[in-house]
Amino acid sequence: MSRAGRRRRPVVVALAVLCVAAVAGGIALGVLRPWAEPATEPRPIALDGDLATHDPALVVGAAGEPWFVYSTGVPNKALGAPVVNRSDDGGATWEQVGPAWGSDEDPQWVRESIEGVEHYWAPELVEHDGTWYLYFSASTFGSNTSAIGLATGSTLDPADPDYGWTHRGAVWRSQAGDTYNAIDPGVVEDADGNPWLFFGSFWDGIHAVPLEWPSGMPADGAEPVLVASRGDGENQIEAPYVVERDGWYYLFVSWGKCCSGVSSTYSIQVGRSRDVTGPYLDAEGRDMADGGGTEVLASDGSMIGPGGQSVSQGHLGYHFYDGDAAGAFRLAVQELGWSDGWPVATPEVPVPPG
Repeated sequence: MSRAGRRRRPVVVALAVLCVAAVAGGIALGVLRPWAEPATEPRPIALDGDLATHDPALVVGAAGEPWFVYSTGVPNKALGAPVVNRSDDGGATWEQVGPAWGSDEDPQWVRESIEGVEHYWAPELVEHDGTWYLYFSASTFGSNTSAIGLATGSTLDPADPDYGWTHRGAVWRSQAGDTYNAIDPGVVEDADGNPWLFFGSFWDGIHAVPLEWPSGMPADGAEPVLVASRGDGENQIEAPYVVERDGWYYLFVSWGKCCSGVSSTYSIQVGRSRDVTGPYLDAEGRDMADGGGTEVLASDGSMIGPGGQSVSQGHLGYHFYDGDAAGAFRLAVQELGWSDGWPVATPEVPVPPG
């Protein structure tokens, strides 16, 4: 059956818990209260246009303004700079509008310190005080000789006369012998407005490290804190993204293997915490640092290996591998639903009519 014809019931990532669950720090998760917000359903968007996207950093524009997706670069285009896609109709139709920067603007610090980088992976976009911060990953497959870089600019739109990125150098590094891999950046501000960088892929999992504004670089004395791990042999966990909602920090991660077409095994998992550094507990009270995670979205029919996610204005952006197109990777966007304080997603990937 084609995706256009599929109408599945949404995957609700948490069931109502009928009694208070005592968990670390004294936080009760999933407690039914008479003032709890009503459940909402996820709303997928039928996308068209240029959808070949890996690891999308989604930015939902205000009413009447464009949406943007920055994603993993293409090795033979602008030396692998992140790819920029734009939508002028509320996220329905996407056009590739170029690489984030040209070959002559390639960050030389990467070439001088990490051998073999062909393209930049898994970008992150954060706006602070009128400046956009573009974080990106520099690495090679299977290696943790890696770095997260930073560039800053005033606009996301390559058509804007003020468009352009200034490279600021490496934010955080890892090398052989380290217990983590410095790729897949995700940034969130805590209750005091201080930024935190989440990162990690395989090795011993996902870490958080404090940054500071306006540099967007690590705070003095910053040390990484482990927040999520599979705790098994391969530790297939990566692509952290944290969003704050109603006093909770929600940590989204991708479990499994990406980049393998129809053999990809990615799924999106989540946990939440009252503190930006955790512990992040899933809907059953399991710590994500000890293998916990509640499934948000997993392979379903021809929608294979969803992951590489980001969240903007309540919308989940991710990529998947299309079983109806020989495993080609493509972009998907949906407005998240919520039930009992947990995000709700749907495996339905509608296609535009015609």
